[in-house]
Amino acid sequence: MKWLPKMCTGEVITAIAMTEPGTGSDLAGVRTSATEDGDDYIINGSKTFITNGQMADLFIVVAKTDTSAGAKGVSLFLVEADRAGFARGQNLKKVGMKSQDTSELFFDNVRVPKSNLLGQKNAGFIYLMQELAQERLSVAIIGAAVAKACYDETVKYVKERKAFGKPIAAFQNTRFKLAEIRTELAVTQTYVDRCLELHCEKKLSIDAAASVKLWATEAQCRIVDECVQLHGGYGYMWEYPVARAYADSRVQRIYAGTSEIMKEIISRTI
Repeated sequence: MKWLPKMCTGEVITAIAMTEPGTGSDLAGVRTSATEDGDDYIINGSKTFITNGQMADLFIVVAKTDTSAGAKGVSLFLVEADRAGFARGQNLKKVGMKSQDTSELFFDNVRVPKSNLLGQKNAGFIYLMQELAQERLSVAIIGAAVAKACYDETVKYVKERKAFGKPIAAFQNTRFKLAEIRTELAVTQTYVDRCLELHCEKKLSIDAAASVKLWATEAQCRIVDECVQLHGGYGYMWEYPVARAYADSRVQRIYAGTSEIMKEIISRTI
């Protein structure tokens, strides 16, 4: 209760420190450790690709409390940014999403009280799996929204832009491409909406969340790429929204679990 009110009012910025340089989407393989020492835990390790890493006041750190137990030895800890031994690395330079800070983090014998353990010891992996379904759904929703926005921008552009004396929209290839995109958008939005309904009913399964994340982000990248092509050279210019969307969209298939990890999750239920 100490932190939640301030998080809600915006007084405190938070970040989730999961990904490590050598683990990527493999949360069970994290090497950051939290060792008991009297009434405290001592945290050692490093993280990378952490959103809000430069700005956050409070971090939820994924660490191993039992290094021999794999996923069953993962715990979550609250770590304040002013703790001795904590350091922020560089603000990483990304291909897209340039307004969003993404950082390295370092933990060198960071001491936190046992009260900073979030939930139960060694239950962190279960907590993450439960909440990752919602995160993956949110990524899918963004995917559908960005794809639709790019489609709308492209429809306007091809009606205005002329080639060989007539609007680009008059060419059969353009019309057919737009027809394909609109159909894929409709399929994607319907699937996303259904998964959102399941989430509201608390029935969205882990594999269903993986499926919608996989489908929507892959569709997003296909659609945005087609929209860039329909813009021609201007689609590669940063001043056009479709160009920025192209750079921003690619990471959708990577964060919150790569497309390959989504396929692995889905395949386990077959």
